[in-house]
Amino acid sequence: MAKGGTMDAEKLNVGLFRPEDAKGVADLFTEVYGDAYPAKIVYDPRGLVEACERRDQIPIVVRTADGKVIGYSSLFRAAPDNGVYEKGNGAVSPAFRNAGIMGMIFQYVGRTVPGIEGVKVFFGEPVCNHVYIQKAALANLPFVETALEVDLMPAEAYVKEKSASGRVATALMFITVVRNPHLVHVPEAYAPWFEYIYAGLDDRRTFAPSADGLPVSGRTRIDTQVYDSARVARVTVNDAGPDLLEEFEREEKRVLGEGVEVVQVFLKLSWPWIGQVTDLLGDRGYFFGGVLPQWFGEDGFLMQKTVSTPNWNDIHVHSERARRILGFVRSDWEVTRR
Repeated sequence: MAKGGTMDAEKLNVGLFRPEDAKGVADLFTEVYGDAYPAKIVYDPRGLVEACERRDQIPIVVRTADGKVIGYSSLFRAAPDNGVYEKGNGAVSPAFRNAGIMGMIFQYVGRTVPGIEGVKVFFGEPVCNHVYIQKAALANLPFVETALEVDLMPAEAYVKEKSASGRVATALMFITVVRNPHLVHVPEAYAPWFEYIYAGLDDRRTFAPSADGLPVSGRTRIDTQVYDSARVARVTVNDAGPDLLEEFEREEKRVLGEGVEVVQVFLKLSWPWIGQVTDLLGDRGYFFGGVLPQWFGEDGFLMQKTVSTPNWNDIHVHSERARRILGFVRSDWEVTRR
């Protein structure tokens, strides 16, 4: 079937990944991205099968009648809480690019995922170098946009499909499967933006201003993942103590020394002192990213920093809600540059 053709002669089926699909998944990503896709597990058939057995990955594939894998996306654990899954790592064979493959996957996820034990929330991270995946996600599932990550993906991941001229931003959109109402502490500087984001969330929260200072005892505990191929560091602050700034500066210096271009910081909105933490990071050039429902069991907050000026001109978002969040992110970045 040629790109843009019809599916009259094809019978496609969508379903959960089977071990015999693993090589086809690797072939699909090689066809679409060459060897440049940052999530290397898609190229590793044995590793992907083992990750599925651990429930770290819950992939969905679209196959032709003869079993060839021509579409793929996966739910995979992506947060400190094991019940938070990301729906991502998507690829569609170029020959089927206009055949509604991602729509099939999104619809299957909507029918199936709420019945999978252990999934509390899941989120999408569609790229913003175009709006096609954003449109498919919002058309087929009740996603709620809550954040935007600037410059997350390297341009070289899109060289083969010629769809990006620089680093690529992603939107973050969530769906609640198991509701978890709880208290959120709101940093004063971001209160109007929090009000907007939470007004559209598909779960209830109660709110309190963040007025406390950092704890006077205890120790800061930080976990970091560096994604070498993407040149991104994800820094999770699990505990904040009086030594927060010292420990954070040490970790930041380490990851920047490894050639990282983007540093993301994940913080807890359960902290009464979250406002002081965001102020400290803002003074170091970190800016608003958005809200992460149930990221730590309770909600998280994303801040981010880029070594270079973000690729703002190539950020394309589909919905009015995403445009508003992009506005929050860019205006806070501008504040850090003054």
